[in-house]
Amino acid sequence: MVPSVDVLDRLCRALNLDESAARELRDLLVAVESAIATDSEAEGLPAGLVVDDAVRGARSVRSFQCVVLPSLLQSAEYARHVFESAPDATAESVGRAVAARVERQSVLYEPGRESVFVLTEAVLRTWPGTPALMLAQLDRLLAVESLSTVRLGVIPWRRPVPLLPRHGFTLCDEQAVVIEAFTGERVSVDSAEVAAYEETFDRFQGAAVFGGEVRELLLRVMKELRELGDTVTPRGIIPLHA
Repeated sequence: MVPSVDVLDRLCRALNLDESAARELRDLLVAVESAIATDSEAEGLPAGLVVDDAVRGARSVRSFQCVVLPSLLQSAEYARHVFESAPDATAESVGRAVAARVERQSVLYEPGRESVFVLTEAVLRTWPGTPALMLAQLDRLLAVESLSTVRLGVIPWRRPVPLLPRHGFTLCDEQAVVIEAFTGERVSVDSAEVAAYEETFDRFQGAAVFGGEVRELLLRVMKELRELGDTVTPRGIIPLHA
């Protein structure tokens, strides 16, 4: 079993390793995780589980997303659509990936952890499948937002963004950042890069609304989805091969 970044850092502190040795071990961990991800792809497992593994051991998770919901907040059906969009996805590999993602979401409920999510309003209005699927997903967001271990913020469309978002990313403690692109995910433990993403996250967080304003926004989008009803039918759905 590969240790998480959090476990590795605790081991380094327990062994009184200096920063140079600790960084070398973190770099090695990233290399091992990358190799595992490559093996998973070779076995037909859809891409997208790198961020799930990275947040597993982190005590503090901060995620910014501009199109797709953060992995920790996705319902099973939403996650299924995410994994089905991966190249060469199969019904079996998607099922395994969805099960793994849902299981790892249990970290949201663990005491001592803090998860902060900042989304653009576009995330709430970019949905796969049917309005009913997204209604269930937004209902989940309402439930998760009420947790004491979670802060959920949304940048409303009526507010300008502090900078144009290019992609989503997830910060794990202050040690690593998972950079999420269309073609895959990359983990960086470079201190300068992590610091740059921390500053970027703070800027997006400063533009977001939280608490009652977020709940009001979610309810408004849900109302609009209900009004759509069954008038929208999915297009371009290609059956997965077994």
